[in-house]
Amino acid sequence: MARKKKTRLPDGRMVEGSSVPFQTGGEHWNEYLIEDGSMLKVKLVATDIIKVDGEYDDQGNPLYALHSTQVVVVDSPDDLRREEG
Repeated sequence: MARKKKTRLPDGRMVEGSSVPFQTGGEHWNEYLIEDGSMLKVKLVATDIIKVDGEYDDQGNPLYALHSTQVVVVDSPDDLRREEG
């Protein structure tokens, strides 16, 4: 059974919905090459998905609230790294 939760929508409203089970279909990295030669890799990871009760988008699809975290990895050239000591 789905667990009821309250969540805040981007417009600021507090709404109630149900936390729904989900599977990852793929988590892809966005990669950014920085001018100094560093590579910044970022991905968004869903931590909870809530189906909002009685709310729908403009196309009639149910409204979902996504709770997530971002993961950031930096890979810099050796000359930019702090010396270990």
